[in-house]
Amino acid sequence: MAASAKTLTHEKPNPAEDWTIVLPRRGKQRRNLLKTRIPQQAHSWVPIDQKVDPDRESKLMQKMVVCMKKLESSEFFCNFMDQIRTPQISDHISRVLGSETKMQMVIYGIGSLELYEPPRVQLGLAILTKKRFSWIGDVEVFDPILSGTETRVLETLGCSVLSVNEQGRRQASKPTLFYMPHCEAELYDNLLHANWRVDLLNRIILFGNSFEGYEQYVSVFKNSSGVSLRKHLLAVRRFTEEFGIKMVSDDYYRALNDMSWHFFSIDPDMELQFGKMMEIVDSCSETA
Repeated sequence: MAASAKTLTHEKPNPAEDWTIVLPRRGKQRRNLLKTRIPQQAHSWVPIDQKVDPDRESKLMQKMVVCMKKLESSEFFCNFMDQIRTPQISDHISRVLGSETKMQMVIYGIGSLELYEPPRVQLGLAILTKKRFSWIGDVEVFDPILSGTETRVLETLGCSVLSVNEQGRRQASKPTLFYMPHCEAELYDNLLHANWRVDLLNRIILFGNSFEGYEQYVSVFKNSSGVSLRKHLLAVRRFTEEFGIKMVSDDYYRALNDMSWHFFSIDPDMELQFGKMMEIVDSCSETA
């Protein structure tokens, strides 16, 4: 089952100008995904606004507590937890874990927690999910727009904030859950490119925008730049098991619509076919 493909762009403020984060909303079927400027190499990072204001910190922490309490008691959260416990999802989680007892969670592109409710919902869902499932280990977070105050709140909530902008290029040397709600396609592509080996992809669980939706977008709105910027994402679709989450009301639609679980279960003998898949994608780019 795949999530709906309907989206409308909504940019999160981006003073660091490294990423353009895209938040889907209702209103348009077409994905107007924006081109972004993504540096090619990771670099060290510190918040632009490094000042920590105790009053701002207290207010943000209170907002997060209220948000998580409301979310935890919602029908949406109940359905979300139930889906993870289904054999469809839980069997994939067990496979990715292998002999490990925990997997780390890496959160990219969470956005401004102080300014907007959707990022607080997205973060709250990640923290509550870790609380419910013992197989989720340490949580690392990064977004170039995070402030010093937001960083302190994240640490209080049990998360570590990365001091390096990885541009999504983290290799899964161990089982890893990448939590990337409403990030831009290029960031997903960076992640896949960095893990373009069977053994690495098989260690990944990705929670983020529907890959099936991206594929439908490219097939309907053909353009060479769209294919080029998503070539790893499109190539991996053949090896992806995708499960869309269920939206039971409008309460969390803006924060979490079009989200899916993605699992990459690839037989090692199929590794040589990856090059052929890239040739097919590049061919589509040339003829689009």
